[in-house]
Amino acid sequence: MILIEPDADTSENRKALKMRELRSFVRKATKAAGLHGEVSVLLATDASIRTLNREFRKKNKATDVLSFPVDPEHPDPRVAGDLAISLDTARKQAEEHGHSLQTELKILLLHGVLHLAGYDHEADTGQMARKEKALRTELGLPVGLIQRSQVGRSAVKSKGGAR
Repeated sequence: MILIEPDADTSENRKALKMRELRSFVRKATKAAGLHGEVSVLLATDASIRTLNREFRKKNKATDVLSFPVDPEHPDPRVAGDLAISLDTARKQAEEHGHSLQTELKILLLHGVLHLAGYDHEADTGQMARKEKALRTELGLPVGLIQRSQVGRSAVKSKGGAR
């Protein structure tokens, strides 16, 4: 299920989004990641994502995608978890990388689904990056989030800066 937050449900977003295609992509990504159960997606504004990020991750800033896996203490085999994606941030990232909002949403959906499947690029030794790269190829997507951030860090390091 994919829901659009009322504040994000603008005519511009309605024109850009192909909801049936996004729902189909979520099913394909979920299956490719080996995840079982339904994934619910909220497409929201930066303000809403910032609130969720502050409440659940103690980070007072907007981000592109947040993942909320099911409680391991009370797993429900019908539910894999929830994703929240900022349409504002996704639109900016799509423009920066020269592709459509639809493509950016698929990149974010895949990244979030991998988090729901238990991958964590902040704590692993490259497993999520390798899986994301393989699934991006399988699903026909351009450069993903992890690869972008690695390229960004490399550029900063080569200029003598730190991230």
